[in-house]
Amino acid sequence: MSGLRLLAGPELSTGAERLHAHVQRLGPTPVVGLSLVEVLAKSGLTGRGGASFPVARKWRSVAHAGGGPAIVVNGAEGEPQSLKDRVLMTTRPHLVLDGALLAARALKASSIALYIGEDHQAAWAAISGALAERPEPEMHRVRLVAAPARYVAGESSAAVNLLENSIASPTTKPPHPHVAGVGGAPTLVQNVETLAHVALIARYGADWFRAAGRRGGAGTVLVTVAGAVPSPGVVEIEAGTTVGEVLQMAGATDPTARAVLIGGYFGAWVDFAVAQELPLDPAGLHERGLSLGCGVVGVISSRGCGVCETARIMRYLAGESSAQCGPCFFGLRALADACERIAEKGTNPTDLARLHRWAGEVRGRGACRHPDGAVVFLQSALHTFAPEFSSHPAHWRAQPGRRGVG
Repeated sequence: MSGLRLLAGPELSTGAERLHAHVQRLGPTPVVGLSLVEVLAKSGLTGRGGASFPVARKWRSVAHAGGGPAIVVNGAEGEPQSLKDRVLMTTRPHLVLDGALLAARALKASSIALYIGEDHQAAWAAISGALAERPEPEMHRVRLVAAPARYVAGESSAAVNLLENSIASPTTKPPHPHVAGVGGAPTLVQNVETLAHVALIARYGADWFRAAGRRGGAGTVLVTVAGAVPSPGVVEIEAGTTVGEVLQMAGATDPTARAVLIGGYFGAWVDFAVAQELPLDPAGLHERGLSLGCGVVGVISSRGCGVCETARIMRYLAGESSAQCGPCFFGLRALADACERIAEKGTNPTDLARLHRWAGEVRGRGACRHPDGAVVFLQSALHTFAPEFSSHPAHWRAQPGRRGVG
C-alpha cells in the first residue's frame, strides 16, 4: 500500500479538515443505495469497534428487520488506552459523517445519532463544526449525544439504552439492537472508524479496499500503540502487519520487553517474543485465539511487573461494572482483590487457586459481556505471567523506570 487512507490528507496537527478541503480531496458523498451492502460484502470490511463482525452481514440484519431503522455512530471510545477514534473524529470528521450518511441512505434510516465520549472535547468540537458545514437535509436531523466516560458505555446495547432510557447499561438480553433498538426500530450501531472505511469503499470500491492488506488481511486498520515505547500514538497500517512491525514504527527496539497487551483491557497478554510475528488482522488473530478488539497494542517493559499491571487493570474493570448482576459486581471485585493481595503481599497458593477457579465460574454468567471480557484478560495474564504469579515477592513497590501499558 502506498501511503495512508483514513488519515490521508492534511497533517493531523492542523486539526479538523474542513468540508471544502474534504470535497476537493475526495469528491462529494457518493449517491448509493442498498447496493452498497453488496460492495461492502465483497470488500470484506469488518467492524473496527471491537467485535470485528462482518459489516455487510450486520447491515443486512438491520435491513431485513423492516421499518425505518435508526443509525447510531459510536464514538464513545471508553477504552483507557485507545486514541484512534478520537484522532479520526478530530482530524477527519467529514469522513465519519460521510459514512453515517451513506449508511442512513442505504438502509433508509429515520434517524442518526452521533454518540461521542463526553470527555473527548476536541472530537466533539470537530464533529459539531463539521455538522454545521453539511448541506444535506439528512444532516439537519442528526442529534449529538454524550456518551458517559465509562468503559461499558461504548457497547452497542449500552448506547441504545442511553438513547432510550438515559442509562448506558449494556445487556445481552433480546431484543438485540438490530431487531429493536432506538424507538423500537431496528438499529445499526457502528464504530466511527468502520463508517470512515465505508465512506472510502463507496468511492473507490471493494477491490481498492482489498488491495491493501497482508497475510490475507483486507484494508487498513487504525492502531493505538501504548506503554513502554518511545513514540506512542495512533498509526494506520495494512491489516495483517505484524505486531513487531508496528512496534518498530513506534521506535520500540528493546528485545527484552516482557509482554504485549493486544486488543486493550478486553484483550489478552502475549509474551513479547511470541507477539512479534502476530498479524494485526481480525481473522488472523482469531485463528490464534486472540482479538484485535479496539486496536490497542500495549507494551510492558522488562522492568514492569505483569502481576501488578494485571492487578491494576482488574481493579479498574471491577470499578467499571454496571452492577446489574452478581458475577460482575461481586465476582470481578473478588478477582481484583485476589490479584492485589498477590501483587502487594506476595504469592499465596490459596489466592492463586481462587483466581483460576473463580475466573471459570464468572465467565458466561453475567447480564452483559463485561465480566467475560475481564476474565479473558485475567486468564491470559495467568498464562503469560505464570512464573510471576507463582513466585511473586511480597511488598513489591514500583521501581524507577518501570513502565506498564497505561
